[in-house]
Amino acid sequence: MDGVKILTEGDSSLLIEFGKEISPEINGKITALVHLLKAQQIEGVVDLIPAFCSLLINYDPRVITYSKLKKRLEKLLKLEVEAKQSVKKVIEIPVCYGGEYGPDLDNIAEHAGLNREEVIKIHSSRDYLIYMLGFLPGFSYLGGLDERIHTPRLANPRIKISAGSVGIGGSQTGIYPLDSPGGWQLLGMTPVKTYDPNRNQPILFEAGDYIRFVPVSEEEYLNIKDQVDAGTYECAIRSMEV
Repeated sequence: MDGVKILTEGDSSLLIEFGKEISPEINGKITALVHLLKAQQIEGVVDLIPAFCSLLINYDPRVITYSKLKKRLEKLLKLEVEAKQSVKKVIEIPVCYGGEYGPDLDNIAEHAGLNREEVIKIHSSRDYLIYMLGFLPGFSYLGGLDERIHTPRLANPRIKISAGSVGIGGSQTGIYPLDSPGGWQLLGMTPVKTYDPNRNQPILFEAGDYIRFVPVSEEEYLNIKDQVDAGTYECAIRSMEV
């Protein structure tokens, strides 16, 4: 695969760099390689951590050496892994916008020169690609936020942002999976637990998936929250060929 570099990262990790540009095409190549590596089940590979333009591979040097793993990866990369996924997985996340759930919605609207309803419509009108997970367990870095609602971070970050808060920070939007300090402007909240250590799969999604925000009323929010607390709620998932 042209332009791809394999670099040493300590004594039990290596990094595959796919370039310096953040783009859906590069992210697609990374996601495809992750799927291929999972299917290969290479003995000694401990973890795969995709990022915007790279893939970090942690391995056990007692099981597989750096040189053997590097040669194996070089062979796989020569396969020219198809960058596009055959199926696009879209997880629908219900969000109650504004009010106590989204205290910065008016700030976002004022900065954009729009009204609240227009901001909500724009924010919930597209599928967001999950480029990577990081910062907190299950915190998704999403691509594709409409330029009209790009909003600077708060000048004074909050000491605590509640889990489930949906915010905008500059050109990105995302969901806080845990209570955390933060400076993103909050426009809504989801009752869905995007990270739950008690689930079989603690993180609801993975890099390469897509998120679609679905506006709900406060009544619907509270009803979904009851289902989430009872362990009976499941997010709607759409699968689309691409």
